[in-house]
Amino acid sequence: MAKRPPVEDQGDEGLEVGPPKRAAAGLPGVAWSLRHANDQMGLRRAAVTLPKLNQRDGFDCPGCAWPEPDRRHLAEFCENGVKAVAHEATLRRVDRDFFARHPVSELREKSEHWLGQQGRLTEPMVKRAGADHYEPIGWDEAYALIGSHLRALDSPDEAVFYTSGRTSNEAAFVYQLFVRAFGTNNLPDCSNLCHESSGAALTETLGVGKGTVQLGDLVDTDLIFVMGQNPGTNHPRMLSTLEEAKRNGARIVTVNPLPEAGLLRFDNPQTARGLAGHGTELSDRYLQVRLNGDLALFQALNAGLLAAEDAAPGTVLDHEFLADRTSGFEAFAAHARRLDFADVDAATGLTRDEIADTLAEVLRAKRIVVCWAMGLTQHRNAVATIREIVNFLLLRGNVGRPGTGVCPVRGHSNVQGDRTMGIYEKPSDAFLDALRDTFDFEPPRRHGVDVVDAIRALRDGRAKVFLAVGGNFVGASPDTAATEAAMAGAALTVQVSTKLNRSHGVCGREALILPTLARPELDLQASGPQMVTVEDSMSLVHPSSGALPPASEHLRSEVAILAGIAQATLGEDGPAIDWRGFADDYDLVRDAIAEVVPGFEDFNRRLRTVGSFLLPNAARDAADELDTATGRAQFSVNELEVLRVPPGRLLLQTIRSHDQYNTTIYGLDDRYRGIKQGRRVVFVHPDDLASLGLTDGAVVDLVSEWTDGSERRAEAFRTVAFPTARGCAAAYFPETNVLVPLDSTARTSNTPTSKSVVVRLEPVDAAAAPTASGAGTSAASGAGTSAASGAGTPGASA
Repeated sequence: MAKRPPVEDQGDEGLEVGPPKRAAAGLPGVAWSLRHANDQMGLRRAAVTLPKLNQRDGFDCPGCAWPEPDRRHLAEFCENGVKAVAHEATLRRVDRDFFARHPVSELREKSEHWLGQQGRLTEPMVKRAGADHYEPIGWDEAYALIGSHLRALDSPDEAVFYTSGRTSNEAAFVYQLFVRAFGTNNLPDCSNLCHESSGAALTETLGVGKGTVQLGDLVDTDLIFVMGQNPGTNHPRMLSTLEEAKRNGARIVTVNPLPEAGLLRFDNPQTARGLAGHGTELSDRYLQVRLNGDLALFQALNAGLLAAEDAAPGTVLDHEFLADRTSGFEAFAAHARRLDFADVDAATGLTRDEIADTLAEVLRAKRIVVCWAMGLTQHRNAVATIREIVNFLLLRGNVGRPGTGVCPVRGHSNVQGDRTMGIYEKPSDAFLDALRDTFDFEPPRRHGVDVVDAIRALRDGRAKVFLAVGGNFVGASPDTAATEAAMAGAALTVQVSTKLNRSHGVCGREALILPTLARPELDLQASGPQMVTVEDSMSLVHPSSGALPPASEHLRSEVAILAGIAQATLGEDGPAIDWRGFADDYDLVRDAIAEVVPGFEDFNRRLRTVGSFLLPNAARDAADELDTATGRAQFSVNELEVLRVPPGRLLLQTIRSHDQYNTTIYGLDDRYRGIKQGRRVVFVHPDDLASLGLTDGAVVDLVSEWTDGSERRAEAFRTVAFPTARGCAAAYFPETNVLVPLDSTARTSNTPTSKSVVVRLEPVDAAAAPTASGAGTSAASGAGTSAASGAGTPGASA
């Protein structure tokens, strides 16, 4: 097949703004899927590939981690799943001639959209010290270069090993095993940037940092809260589950500052009614909460439940559950009864009637599920908010029985599995003991660095080598200037990748690009074709087997690449681990996983006889004892701090467009929000624009303000009048990552606070405004430096 030409770089010159949509999917979604598939890989190739997507004998979608139902359609995928697959199965190629034409200094200035659209990487490349071009390098030489850098370090802790959540269980296990055999726990991952707050809160309160629901719970419940998420874009197959829940009589309360098309109406393209545009109205109640107001909302609901119990003792709370299975209720209840509803008004922006009506929904429901995503996890008080949601569910026994539970909705397809496999900077002693007993070496016990601390270590010279398996560390991380300076200061950066992104242009003095197989491709090793496994958002483990011919004969699998690096680094001096055997036969990796990780016993046999299997979860399974401080589900006391924004400022959240998956930009449209051919837009309520003296379509700089007096600037955004919550604004990342300083993170989880950024909008001369082709942002005072005391909070008073 002839390779397809890449797109040219495009700024926002053709930006068009129309009204937002009020329904998701339907015939337009089918049409856009076909268009994207044809553009990237051709309809014939798409017809071979897509029917294998999310099927039992096929491959797992490289997009989101939403589970597959027991009964699957022939087309078990969504529009953005098609985009994700087409992006990896593309016929476009990035070869040695491409790198000869494009120096690193040029790649650094290109947009994420342009970089991703160039195509698949085809052979290992190296940038030598002092050079401005990548050039070809053999695999063995690349492994030797990495090994020489790692062995030359004064301490293993001077290396950072990152991974994204698309790495398979097998690759993740081999990766963490190598890193710990090397001698460090510096294993940050993309969880640190997204759902770390969920894991922290759920581990503390329920003993396991995962959700407690299955698809059956969602479709057989009375009430579903959908909070801080946009399923229509980020995990569209969730809409089918919500539609089924509605058919079964469930009510849906949506809590989100932005009106999202997929939560208003779902036109299911699997049905004639949906294709005709007569879909299902999903949200029975849509609460446009003010950013950072979720904690106050749930404290108000909890106070209301306690008041209802006081008014009718014994009829509201589940006293048997509280007595037998929980701890800390009395302290929680005493605190909840002191709630100041004036603070609730200020924090939520909701009316008392809206909250009272929502409480009435709760009181009518016998079974409740609460779902959330990054709209809750990226605030200073994110962990407290999720703990408060657990309080809410515990009050009426809505954990550990059918139709109830917590449902954190993960993004990357195996981000949960990577953590299960040991990709974590703070491993438990039990996990390290199992590694020691299985592989006969003593793993390091000192905790490693997460993403934010990894950037600090690189910035300060305490880390010198950076290795990433997947992802786009530079594009995904906060404080763009600080992150880029940190990466540029590294002696060596290594990216195991399928396609180009900004992390290949912003690199160390020496840099390697190691191209790897994509999820849809055949993985053929010495023992024959290989399968890998993933774990979805609901703790189901299932196999994935690609079938497409690899994009290049020079590609290697992630398992093979990591085994090669381990062998070149550790050699005969390291633990006696059969790295070559792991690369040749993934069954050997799974046998090792079965020895180390609880829940994976008899791993290979179960995969081949039953296929998918469910991992244990004590909270979901109503075990007699949970892994918490008390052995029971734990109530918590969470102080409410109202984020009060100064006059003339707005509270900004970073969001994705519909043509985007994390930092991967498939296109320049955001169809559901009415945006075409552009990304540098900021969504603001019309009344807020008027109060700020701005017009719809004005060009402004976004300037974030922090309590230490520092500011950060993202240049040249067009204002878009949009029906968001008053006092709030939204703009796309990674363009707005520059606005979030490294030191502004959530308490406990250390996740960047990308959803609560105090900004002012500074008008600029549209004729003089720069176009957006590269990073397109600049940082003002404080960027790239260690922030002073207090920089961890936005420029607001609590």
